[in-house]
Amino acid sequence: MDIIISGVGKIGLAVISTLVKEGHDVTVIDKNPDIITEVTNIYDVIGVCGNCADCETLQEAGVEKAELFVSFTDSDEMNMLSCFLAKKMGAKHTVARIRNPEYNDHSIGFMRQHLDLSMSVNPELLVAQELYNILKIPSAFKAEYFAKRSLEIIEMKLKADSPLCGKKLSKLREKQNVEFLIGAVLRNGEVIIPDGSFELSEGDIISVAATPGDMQKLLKGLGIITKQARSVMILGGSKTAYYLAKMLLSSGNEVKIIEKSTERCEELSDLVPKAVLINGDGSQQELLLEEGLRSLDAFVALTGMDEENILISIFASNQNVPKVISKVNRDEMVKMAEKLGLDCIVSTKSITSDIILRYTRALENSIDNDSIESLYKIMDGKVEAMEFKVNKGSGLFGVPIKELKIKSGVLIAAITRANKKTIIPSGDDCIEQGDRVIILSARSRITQLSDILR
Repeated sequence: MDIIISGVGKIGLAVISTLVKEGHDVTVIDKNPDIITEVTNIYDVIGVCGNCADCETLQEAGVEKAELFVSFTDSDEMNMLSCFLAKKMGAKHTVARIRNPEYNDHSIGFMRQHLDLSMSVNPELLVAQELYNILKIPSAFKAEYFAKRSLEIIEMKLKADSPLCGKKLSKLREKQNVEFLIGAVLRNGEVIIPDGSFELSEGDIISVAATPGDMQKLLKGLGIITKQARSVMILGGSKTAYYLAKMLLSSGNEVKIIEKSTERCEELSDLVPKAVLINGDGSQQELLLEEGLRSLDAFVALTGMDEENILISIFASNQNVPKVISKVNRDEMVKMAEKLGLDCIVSTKSITSDIILRYTRALENSIDNDSIESLYKIMDGKVEAMEFKVNKGSGLFGVPIKELKIKSGVLIAAITRANKKTIIPSGDDCIEQGDRVIILSARSRITQLSDILR
């Protein structure tokens, strides 16, 4: 596909990297000539230096033949305007980053309709949603929902005292009265799609799929703590902090936000009046202890500095806070944080690039093919978890799964029926029209459901 990306910040770079790996023809627009030089040296892309809302710049970038135009500049209004112009000049689909909380769902819907936007993306809101999902199941460090929240896939790291260590998967399923699937295991940097004879061990990162209700029962049955985080401290008063605080407060949580800027504290006190706002420097350990760090259920570091988030998260972990989450964007800092013992890390650019990847995969399908509804990278980015809605043209109907010639490294993790029944499938189950099918793929690039077959 011919794709144009305007705005080469951290998120823009992550999206460019993802799309280039997917084999798309990418053109990049940015006003800064140094950035254009850098990105064209690193990636196999065409660079255009100029204003993305200028018709001549768009023309030079080849907008008339672009199948997708994505605008990720720092200005919401610039993103919307450039997408509007790109669509008028021939781009088939447009995506704009819109971050300002003042643009609520109603106004964004209005703008999408009248600006003919294909999709809007709010990275801070996406991160807040992921943080909220994790805080609902603190024993996990990643949690994603599929099929209209009827299926949940979580990731957990097995510690030495985990009741799962030394257990074979077949034995685990026999002892539990719920349907679940351990679909992938990350061991020593290698992904394994396990069978029933596979034995879990310390250090394994596992992905577990089940319905939300069964997930809670499963974790309790296995003796894994599942108490939801009720009292949460958020470090930094960013847009992400605002969205997360709103979600937590609406669920009855206690929220305390620590923010340096007096002006931002005053803004947040109006936006989230039920939260406790502390105007102070969260890097001061004495302040955190005075504000009850040791009595919290969870601590979330959301400052704009990766280093600060990592260091303060380590301090919170050392104070035995049950759940500590740190926002870290730079890849090299993520690896460092993991080596320092932080296992729950979220990245704005990774979450956003997953959304764009899902959208481009969907565009690659014709309207008659099975359509991709969700796509997430799990297992340190080594596995893709995808949800497909099965349309009438699928050739997989009515065939027992055990008779399908499925590629190595690909697994059918779950099937959700039109009646909202979720099945963790056995070899005798079949895919039906209207199903939502969740696929795990460790090696193959899956664009449509039929790609799972050899």
